Amino acid sequence: MRIRPERLKKIAVEILKGFNATEGEAALVAESLVRADMRGIDTHGVHFLTLLASRVEAGMIQIPTHLKVVKNEGTTALIDGGDGLGQVAAHRAMEMSVEKARKFGMGSVAVRNTNHIGILAFYAILIAQQEMVGMVMCNGAASMPPWGGAEAFFGTNPLSIAIPGGSGEPVVLDMSSSVVARGKIRRAERLKESIPLGWALDQNGEPTSDPSEAMKGTLVPIGGPKGYGLALMVDVLAGLLSGSQFGPDVRTFHQPLGPTGVGIFILAIDIDRFMPVRQFKGLMQSYTDSIKSLRKAKGVSRIYLPGEIESEKEKKSVEDGLELNDSLVKSLNGILERVKSPLRVDKE
Repeated sequence: MRIRPERLKKIAVEILKGFNATEGEAALVAESLVRADMRGIDTHGVHFLTLLASRVEAGMIQIPTHLKVVKNEGTTALIDGGDGLGQVAAHRAMEMSVEKARKFGMGSVAVRNTNHIGILAFYAILIAQQEMVGMVMCNGAASMPPWGGAEAFFGTNPLSIAIPGGSGEPVVLDMSSSVVARGKIRRAERLKESIPLGWALDQNGEPTSDPSEAMKGTLVPIGGPKGYGLALMVDVLAGLLSGSQFGPDVRTFHQPLGPTGVGIFILAIDIDRFMPVRQFKGLMQSYTDSIKSLRKAKGVSRIYLPGEIESEKEKKSVEDGLELNDSLVKSLNGILERVKSPLRVDKE
């Protein structure tokens, strides 16, 4: 079925409030999830609510979220996420980094002891909308080996950087350190689809197109040793530096095995401290125009900027709505029933 984004947000808010989230928390998390769906990243969309429901039922997440500012000194701060909603912790860290960057030129905030935060671009874009450069990274449960290893040690450890663009749309990099995020493997497994060779290895270290075998094995680092190096650095900044869990000690959010211990690192840079923002945006416009006007490879009709495909999907979803498969509709309706809400996804 198709559903309007605003309707889906209302459903998500209702479920989150049923999980004891405050009105503000529910609105923030719902916005993050639906934006992911709108940008075509349904692995981090409202499907997350089915995972959250299992964790709530097991008593393994603290809602409402109680954040604690452990340190707050000049350009830096450290937040304890209290094993609550990761989106709440990440959003507060984003706000603090912007506040610090406005005051000092740069602001960096680390978060320890939190959970899955959704798509990182959500927070990086919010920083870019403040006419700053935003950088967001977090670690995750082990799913990828070091280059040359056959045992998972790192998470997909994603990174997002958003930069104000000349036309008003930010240029947004949002990528995992692996060839694909593990959510795509899980999605293929749910839908009983095969995966391309080169995404993952089975438990014997052999390439596989079977998502179930891939879930027993490991993901492949993007660019081989380069993806391994990137995952390591993200783990150090988000996990070690924040005082959170790191390496294989980060637990998965997909099974109620205990606190995940996810760590986050966010950096905001005030462009105006280097040059007037208007001048920077003019340079960005000229820069991106030059990229898009380059001679194209055979069979290519258009050169995209990072984040441009997702941005266009987001705009299109406002017009066309979002498509939810029957399984997800059934799951969401089941959760709505459990939290004693009269709303249903498939009924206005």
